[in-house]
Amino acid sequence: MPTRTSEAVRTAVLADSDTRWKWGALTARRITPSTSVELSGFLLRGRATPTPRQLAEVGVAADDLREVTGNEFLREIADGSYDVVVLALVGGGVQAMLHGLRALGLARRPVVVTGYVGVVYEKLSDGLLLRHGADIVLANSRHDADRFRAVYRGVGADPSAVTEAALPFLGGKPYRPEPGRDTVVFAVQPSVPDTRADRTYLLRRLVEHARLHPGREVLLKLRSKPGEHTTHLEELPYQKLAQKLPGGLPPNFRTVYGNMGEVLDRTDLLVTVSSTAALESLHRSIPTAVLTDLGVREPLGNHHFLGSGLLTSWDSLDGGHRPVPDPEWLARQGVAADGAYETAFDEARRRIAELLLAGERAPIAPYYTPATAPGYLPPLLARHHLAADGTPLPGTAAPGAGPTGIRRVVRDAVREAARGAYRHGVQRVAPVIRRMGEL
Repeated sequence: MPTRTSEAVRTAVLADSDTRWKWGALTARRITPSTSVELSGFLLRGRATPTPRQLAEVGVAADDLREVTGNEFLREIADGSYDVVVLALVGGGVQAMLHGLRALGLARRPVVVTGYVGVVYEKLSDGLLLRHGADIVLANSRHDADRFRAVYRGVGADPSAVTEAALPFLGGKPYRPEPGRDTVVFAVQPSVPDTRADRTYLLRRLVEHARLHPGREVLLKLRSKPGEHTTHLEELPYQKLAQKLPGGLPPNFRTVYGNMGEVLDRTDLLVTVSSTAALESLHRSIPTAVLTDLGVREPLGNHHFLGSGLLTSWDSLDGGHRPVPDPEWLARQGVAADGAYETAFDEARRRIAELLLAGERAPIAPYYTPATAPGYLPPLLARHHLAADGTPLPGTAAPGAGPTGIRRVVRDAVREAARGAYRHGVQRVAPVIRRMGEL
């Protein structure tokens, strides 16, 4: 068996959105115990499959990148040439791929890694149990690692896969104020908060802040353009709400897209409800505020910041308040502004190296099976066109069965049109139906 750390490690990343592609690809490069990585990217076909613009904004390249179905991905892995597989998916997608990989029965299967793209503030037990069965379940902090192990032990599942690491996209130069620069950035979230009234309130307060401080640049950092989807659905884009604000927008207020790290390069205060951008900002020692205006509530996710010292309101920020983070809280959350971040992935690299060098790997053994969850697992797998044993459902296209030439062009055009219709339904039709139901 050759020493893998001296060779290129062939790694496959399967992601279902732009943010998960960013997490998965950067994670793959950080945890691979080799200076050389052959990274193949696969985008799971679905409602949130990223557009070329979103991929360009993420700015994470792969040696090759293509869109696939779940079964097409499994057939790709079946050739046995991949060393590591990173599943950057929602919990149900991870569970389906774990059962699908197990059903392949490979003589030497790849090491399977999964985790979370950001702050874990909801569906903790559900999401974790759907990820159980991977060789490594990455926790982004000591706080998360403790919680993850407690959930697994609580159901009698093996917690040994939980491995403490960090968010892979933290980085950038430490914060340094610049004379003459005064920039406030509000980092939006696609689904938090989720009502028109709450989102309009936050937008109105941001605009009022700009009017109160005409010498300050106030930026609304957007995640996606109308019609695009990311990890979560965005039914009420701030861009459209801004067009309807009475009085228009002040000249020192504007919306921005782009890589969050590049926006943080010129940020003097980062404001959010509960975005993972707060951790990126804190890692660089940028002043950071987590809003309490809509309450401190689990659905908002800002309860995750209890004890951080960051919770505050727009009234306080308007008056010049700048929160000071609690050092102990930062340490438990994997925020290492002191430079310790570079060692955060050492344990994951060590464990993967050991697994790659091992003569045999145990079969994938998820907690959920047809015996432990007979009413939950089969329907979940069926949504990914897999039978209860992880094999493809009858009627799934076989290798080479896809259309070619003009038929493929037509198929892709129809698929993109259907995806656009779905997005239109989510952003235009569904809110109208809900409003009618409230009459």
